[in-house]
Amino acid sequence: MQQKTSNAFVMASWVALGTGIFGFLVGLWQSEMLLNEKGYYFTVLMFGLFAVISLQKSVRDKLEGVPVTSLYYNICWFATILSIVLLAIGLWNATLLPSEKGFYAFAFLLGLFGAISVQKNTRDNLGTNKDQ
Repeated sequence: MQQKTSNAFVMASWVALGTGIFGFLVGLWQSEMLLNEKGYYFTVLMFGLFAVISLQKSVRDKLEGVPVTSLYYNICWFATILSIVLLAIGLWNATLLPSEKGFYAFAFLLGLFGAISVQKNTRDNLGTNKDQ
């Protein structure tokens, strides 16, 4: 029997997701980067969010005995790691202040954590609604 996720954790997950994405995007909007640099960081953010949601779903599917091909499972891990590496490479080579680099890194990681948590909560709560 699964227990419904608490409203506090659901809300905290949405706040983490929103804060990470909003902070990252506001930072991009306010930055004095070239448009192609802003596009790079935006694409890495979207790629990372998609990758962690896919990874969370495939890990959960495997744990619940839902068939997941090892190719897809490994691609999810690769994409998640690649998005983090691409952000790190971009920030390493960027002509930004160290505080700005840290801001983007932490906003990115907060967004990824929030996406994983929201996906988990959504799936958990759908599972408890089926049982009722």
